[in-house]
Amino acid sequence: MSNATIHTVTISKADIPSGGMKSYKQDDDSIILITRDEDEFSAFDGKCPHAGADLGAGLRCGNRVICPWHHGSFDSSDGTLLEPVAMRGLTQYELTDEGDSLTVNTAAKIDKRVANDKMTDTHTIIVGGGGAGFMTANQLRHTGYGGKITLITQDDKAPYNRPLLSKMFLAGKMDEKHLMLGGADWASNNNIDLRLQQTVSEILPNERRIVITDEEGNSEQQTADFLVVATGAAPKIPPFKGTELNGVYTLRSMDDAQDIKNASDSKHVVIVGTGFIGMEVASALMEAGKAASITVVGRSRRVMANIVSETVSNALIKLHKKKGVTFAFGADVNEINSNENGKVSGVSLSDGSTLAADMVILGTGVAPRTELLNEVNAPDGVQVDEHLQLRDGVYALGDIAKATNKMGRMRIEHWRVALQHGLVTAAAILNEDNVDSLAERIPFFWTAQYGKSLRYSGHAATPDSGILFGSPDNLDYIEYYFDDTGEDTRASAASSLGRDKELIAFSELLRSGHAPTRAQIHAGFDIIEQAQVLSR
Repeated sequence: MSNATIHTVTISKADIPSGGMKSYKQDDDSIILITRDEDEFSAFDGKCPHAGADLGAGLRCGNRVICPWHHGSFDSSDGTLLEPVAMRGLTQYELTDEGDSLTVNTAAKIDKRVANDKMTDTHTIIVGGGGAGFMTANQLRHTGYGGKITLITQDDKAPYNRPLLSKMFLAGKMDEKHLMLGGADWASNNNIDLRLQQTVSEILPNERRIVITDEEGNSEQQTADFLVVATGAAPKIPPFKGTELNGVYTLRSMDDAQDIKNASDSKHVVIVGTGFIGMEVASALMEAGKAASITVVGRSRRVMANIVSETVSNALIKLHKKKGVTFAFGADVNEINSNENGKVSGVSLSDGSTLAADMVILGTGVAPRTELLNEVNAPDGVQVDEHLQLRDGVYALGDIAKATNKMGRMRIEHWRVALQHGLVTAAAILNEDNVDSLAERIPFFWTAQYGKSLRYSGHAATPDSGILFGSPDNLDYIEYYFDDTGEDTRASAASSLGRDKELIAFSELLRSGHAPTRAQIHAGFDIIEQAQVLSR
């Protein structure tokens, strides 16, 4: 800072083109972000409120400032949150026009708090304390909802950041307190009636009524003006023998993660499943450095096979092997074996081999918890509209919802999608038409392994019709995926390591309906320039 007491910074206007942005790192590690439109300038805290990325290293497309890491998006004029994974907008600072320069006063924050004076005589009940349930409640309170909010969860903890369980928490890099969404006192600070360790045993959508049962078996009924069902998903338990043994784990909750963390010390660990959860758990436990060995079992010879190409899969396998992970590919699990004390002793595979094991972690997918809603008319999710509404005043969100996004109608088990659902539902309850519906949004997720983040945007039927640039082995690539091999087919997804701006540009083109065709990419299409041109 130019003055430690006054907190002012002077910036030349000529540094920033109209329609652009620039970030300025300060001596105290803070970042100031300036955006410009003609002669209008705005100043913000330049660190993304999600994970602290320098927003100036991202991309500005039209009125959207997009984070380079996880694609949180903010309005360039006032910092309003447009797209998660961030859960709040940007802090905005006052600035003074000095002619050819601007003076930013970081001590003078523009107060954007809204009065909670809307719909004060209504009651919203949210069933489920995951990302979708949390985001609905949080967004309602931050956009003026003044009615009663009751959030009911079976968990014994307030809402927390589940993706970080298999990324940071298991690796020993983050304490429990830093996982709490909105901080330790989020519910009381936002006047939310948070009911822990309670089970909703029945939902009557027509009456917007629920039956709640506590641990003692006592039940009560509550009726809402708005009922939000976000019950999430539960781990799938495979049909082979031994899944009930002492030493077999799944990872869904913080308690699960703590149990795995405690149990893995000096143990021979077998992970069943090569999806991103299995791979993240392998990475986290290897980084924690306490397990005696880690072996990943997969029936195919690829990891994350439905998401990335064989080339990218091979690079991930190579990375894991370099860190000490062993793979057993091309075989199913026949049985988890036990010793005379009923504890895990090994894993028998369909190829006749046996792996020594003290503990087994099942990363074999999840199933949506839709049993409370009889209105399910698809085998894999609750059919809702683009505002997540099942019927008047009743919403189904997150892992259980089969909803229409920019890519079509689908059910997606991604954290960002769950947060999108909460954002859209809060706007629907408040009847705000200035917030994009889900139909205008695209899916996005990321997986962190050994400190490297592979990011994926969109949704492709197969990863095997792609165009690859860069080197996955060097963890520097972007790969575009197509649903077929036609030259005029538009890319429907992309994955990347280390090419943040290109992936943002692709995401923006996909969102606007202008994803590049195979022919355009082959012809040397400048994706960043095109995304910025089309968003002007």
